[in-house]
Amino acid sequence: MSVEIYNSLTKKKEVLKPIKNKAINMYSCGVTVYDKCHIGHARSLYIFDVIKRYLKFSGYSVKLVRNITDIDDKIIQKANDSKKDWSSVVKENIDSYYQDLKGLNVSIADIEPRATENIPEMIKHIEGLIKKDFAYESEGDVYFNVRNFKDYGKLSGQSIEKMKEAVRIEKMSTKKDPLDFALWKKSKEGEPSWTSPWGEGRPGWHIECSVMSMKYLGCETLDIHAGGRDLVFPHHENEVAQSEALTGKPFAKCWIHHGLLTINSQKMSKSLGNFITVEDALKKYKSDELKLFFLTSHYASSIDFNEEKMSDMHKNIERFKIFNTEASKGQSGKGENLPEEIEKYHKEFLVAMDDDFNTPRALAALFEMITQAYKTKNQNVIYQTNQLVCKLGQDIFGLSMNFEEKDLSKEEGVLLEERKQARHHKDFKRSDELRDLLKEKGIIVEDSKEGQSWRRA
Repeated sequence: MSVEIYNSLTKKKEVLKPIKNKAINMYSCGVTVYDKCHIGHARSLYIFDVIKRYLKFSGYSVKLVRNITDIDDKIIQKANDSKKDWSSVVKENIDSYYQDLKGLNVSIADIEPRATENIPEMIKHIEGLIKKDFAYESEGDVYFNVRNFKDYGKLSGQSIEKMKEAVRIEKMSTKKDPLDFALWKKSKEGEPSWTSPWGEGRPGWHIECSVMSMKYLGCETLDIHAGGRDLVFPHHENEVAQSEALTGKPFAKCWIHHGLLTINSQKMSKSLGNFITVEDALKKYKSDELKLFFLTSHYASSIDFNEEKMSDMHKNIERFKIFNTEASKGQSGKGENLPEEIEKYHKEFLVAMDDDFNTPRALAALFEMITQAYKTKNQNVIYQTNQLVCKLGQDIFGLSMNFEEKDLSKEEGVLLEERKQARHHKDFKRSDELRDLLKEKGIIVEDSKEGQSWRRA
C-alpha cells in the first residue's frame, strides 16, 4: 500500500510521489532561539521525526533540513530586556535546544543551518527578486511586492481582499502596499547588522527558509515542506511567493501542517502561568510518556495537555512494561508464525501509518496486539509479539521501550512480590495491607487486567 498524505496546498490526501525515485527532500521550520523550547515545540520536533522514521521504514531515503532562526526581532528584544549581547542569548538557547532534543530522544535533522550563516545567499535571492520586479528597496528596507505575484494566497486559501482586511496598518511604513512583507530590514542603532547593497541591515524572517531549504536540499522544488498550522499565513504563504517568483517553479509539492497544543484548553502563555518548557516537562514525565501523549492525537489535530492525560500515558507505559516482563519468561519461538489475530493488528498498524500517519490508530493497534497475545496464553507467542511491538515502538515511534525501574530497594522488591502473590491467592486483605505499606514508602501500586504495576509517588 502507498503512503498517502494530506496536502495543505491542494486540500486533499494524495499518494506520496517523490520527484526523484524514492528520495525525499523534506524541510521543516525550526525554532527561533530567543527562549527555551516549550512542549508545543516538542510536539513539532517529535512528530516530524516520526514521519521521517516511517518514510525510511517504508523504503524511502529522507533528507531532512530544519533551520534555526538566530536573528529576529524577538531575539533583539530579549537581549535588550536581559541586558545581554544578542549572540549570548542565541548561544544559550541553541545549547538548551540541543539539550531538549537529547532529553526527548528526538533525532537531530540531517542539516540544521543557522540564518546568520547564510546571509550572502539571502542577499543574492533578494537581488534576483528586485531584478524581476517582485521586490523593491525603500529607505534601506526591501519589500516583496505581493500584488505582482498573481498566486499569492493559494496556500492559505485567502483572497488579497480578505488578507488586506486583516492586515494592521504600520505607522511610518515605507511599503507601497500594507500586504507587502520585508525581505531585508534596515538596522536601527545598536542592532546587529550585515552589509548589503541597500545598506546595513538584516534579513527578514521569511526569506531565510526559502533560501536555506533550496540551498541545503539542493533543489528548487521540495518534496515536503512541514511546520505548524500557525505558520500557514503569513510565513509559509510568503515563502511560496518569494521562492516561486524567483525560480518560476513550484516551491513544494506537499505541505504538512501539525495542529497546535493547548494547556487545560487554554493557549500556552507565560502571563497565564501555564507555559511549560521541555526542560521542566522532562523533570516530571518520562520522554516516552510525552511521546505517547503526542501519538494519541493525529498530527493535524489540536491537542490539549493536562495532568489526567499524562497519568493515562504513565499507565500505558506500564502496560508495555508488564507485557515485556511477561514476555521475558518465554522462549524465542523462532520460525513460528504469529497467530492471525495478531498479524491482523500488525497490518492495521501499517495501514494506519500509510493513511496520513494516523498515529492514534497505529498506537491502538499495538495495544491490541498485546491483548491478543495474552489471549493465546502461549509464552512463545507473547515473546514474539513483544519483540514486534518493541521494534515498531522503537523504529517508528522512537520510544525507548526501556522498562528498567531504578532505585528499588531489596525490601521494596520483597514487598511488591509478596503483594503479587497475595493477589494471586486471592488474599485481598493482605494485598491491601501491603499496598498501604508500600504507599507509605512512596510507591504507588496499580492493578490492571495485565497484572500489578508500580511507580514512585
